[in-house]
Amino acid sequence: MKFFDYRLQFENGGVEISKGGKLLYYSRRPMYIFIKTALTVIEYYDAPYETVTEQADGSVLATGVLTTPTGSRFAFTDTYEVLEKDIKVSRKVEVIEVKDDLGFASKLAFTLAASDEIRDYDCFSPANWYMDNRFAAPHVVGYETDSEYYWKRETCLTLPLFAAQNKADGETIMLSRWAADVKPRDYKHGESEHFVDPEYSVASIGLSKPTQETISYLYYGFPVRKKIDTVADGLSIDYVYPGTDGEIGGRRQNYNVDYMMRTKTISRALHPAKVGFSHEYAVSVKLDQYDGFYPMMRGSWRHVYDRVRDRLFEVNQEKQYHNCMEMLTKLTRQYDEVSWGVPFAAFLPSFDVASVSFQFGFVGQQPGIGYQLIRYGKLHNNQEAFEKGMHILDFWTSVSMTEHGAPNVCYNPAISGFEPYPFWLRMIADGMENILDGYVFLKKNGIEKPEWLDYCVKVAEWLVRIQNEDGSYYRAYNTSDGSMRMDSKANTISVVRFLIQLYLVTKDECYRETALRAGEYAYAVTYPNMEYRGSTCDNADITDNESGIYAMFGFLALYDLTGEEKWMEALLGAADYTETWTYSWAFPVKCAIGQTPLSKYTISGQSPVTIGGGGGDMYMAACAYIYYRLYVYTGDEHYRDYAEFIHNNTRQANDVEGEFGYAYPAASHEGCHFANQTLMGLNHWLPWVTYVEIDPLSRLYDTFGAYDIAGCEKMPAEERAKRNRIYDTFAQF
Repeated sequence: MKFFDYRLQFENGGVEISKGGKLLYYSRRPMYIFIKTALTVIEYYDAPYETVTEQADGSVLATGVLTTPTGSRFAFTDTYEVLEKDIKVSRKVEVIEVKDDLGFASKLAFTLAASDEIRDYDCFSPANWYMDNRFAAPHVVGYETDSEYYWKRETCLTLPLFAAQNKADGETIMLSRWAADVKPRDYKHGESEHFVDPEYSVASIGLSKPTQETISYLYYGFPVRKKIDTVADGLSIDYVYPGTDGEIGGRRQNYNVDYMMRTKTISRALHPAKVGFSHEYAVSVKLDQYDGFYPMMRGSWRHVYDRVRDRLFEVNQEKQYHNCMEMLTKLTRQYDEVSWGVPFAAFLPSFDVASVSFQFGFVGQQPGIGYQLIRYGKLHNNQEAFEKGMHILDFWTSVSMTEHGAPNVCYNPAISGFEPYPFWLRMIADGMENILDGYVFLKKNGIEKPEWLDYCVKVAEWLVRIQNEDGSYYRAYNTSDGSMRMDSKANTISVVRFLIQLYLVTKDECYRETALRAGEYAYAVTYPNMEYRGSTCDNADITDNESGIYAMFGFLALYDLTGEEKWMEALLGAADYTETWTYSWAFPVKCAIGQTPLSKYTISGQSPVTIGGGGGDMYMAACAYIYYRLYVYTGDEHYRDYAEFIHNNTRQANDVEGEFGYAYPAASHEGCHFANQTLMGLNHWLPWVTYVEIDPLSRLYDTFGAYDIAGCEKMPAEERAKRNRIYDTFAQF
């Protein structure tokens, strides 16, 4: 079979993929089965096809029967066909005889001929594996190289794909689920080391390099190893159905038993080994060659996105915006003699307030909400909203400044003082941008607040003083003496947009130069190394989606300011990375936290927070404006499509129409887990949830005259391009 420059051929019951006469990938024994034996140990066996027949339509039918040492027999029927840009492999495995075996799974795999060393490949599995996963947590698959199995269930992936790229020549093979056809699951029991579930329809994708032994972990971590006759050829890329998670690092200690050890875990789903039972699935095999990891990631993601992207959720964005602002207006109040703000957390649906604490940015976003209330109140003649927004920004600018020139970032009205939070760089960036936005908005409307500008200047001067010689900043600083608290420099880019916009207001070249130096550091270190980590202030310094978002904010601001192509290059890299954190496909999920919007709609649009998770929140709503602006700059239709997708589908977690009994229409819970097809979470609201929706809504309207992407498209292209140069008028008073 010819596939562009590649050739797929069948030899001696096996499959080979070559290019220019060079063998790249192969499977000498494509019929591969995992067996749960009567001893509850997983054994694996493989065999070559018995018959290979070319069909009239050009497809190839490969069949055979695999017999295990116990005498159980499994019939394989595989169909290979070339469909435009994919090799589609459709598989059926039927149990035709059983001798004392309990369950089974099958695997479609290709051995990587170039090398059997895992670090000779850069890998991509969205929201789970980027390059060598050096910035992941130790328990995340791919961080360590001393495992045999590197598999993750598809429902933990924002798109069901895994790609491995040979670092030496860029040759890439990707396996992906052919269609978003996961079936509903009646969750009858818990998941154990290897559970049998006839309804389980989720696969796993990844790499493996097994030894000639079984591996099953007992509940306290002891690995049961048993020699078997099956010989593995080397490192392979695998599609395992039904799915297996493992081996998962984690190195957890089990202190409930005497057997103390650092261990890993593995969790397998299997189908019942019963005569007449069969399973069927289809996989895309995509072959290509890329010049670097970024183009490979981008090409792989877009290829599967185009095939399985969920439908676009319909929502009235203008109604959602007004409902959000009315909710924030009602929630904002004075709590002690000086402080104004909204609660830190409230449980849904009743909006039972769980905590009152004000964060400068991140999950609290108090100054951001203050600015949005000012804007809303002024533009829509809502005096209550306007005054409450003014109170919020007056509060922060009057009481939060420290002797170091950095603001305290977490105020608690119960103690009428600040909590012992460090100076988080990202959190400070959030608050400062919005205070400056508030100042600029009021000045354009003839209202002077010089003390707000003075506050911004004082913080900027602090940023100038503490900048490292290489242009970087640390992740966090101590409030006691202003010294470095966390030595990671990955968040450097987060303050760039604030410094640039303060330069536009003050014309002070120092802020411009400071921003450019920080940008140069991020361009030289963060961007090429994919060091998007540490922006979530309540998580470890590991790979996350918000670091990609803040890299986009910073690189776009640098491009807006200078027009230099290097900043567009870095912006596109950050944008293509960040996009891969959005669940763009959907699968059935059973809601376990009561009646919520996601009990009716799908999980598409949600995004994991840090690498290796299996659930998410709707933080990607924050990026609709940025991706639409990127589309206007580049003309790349994919960015327009994706901007609309996240603008709309993140709203599936909202009670947009007030039909779920939430105390406030437009409210949404913070986030949830759903990778096991059961939606679970705290079902509570935090301020950031609403803020990341109203921020892009207001920006879209201010720049392009509409609350939704379809409305923005009605503006003539020339006018859109003109308005997209936002810094031409940013400080035009």
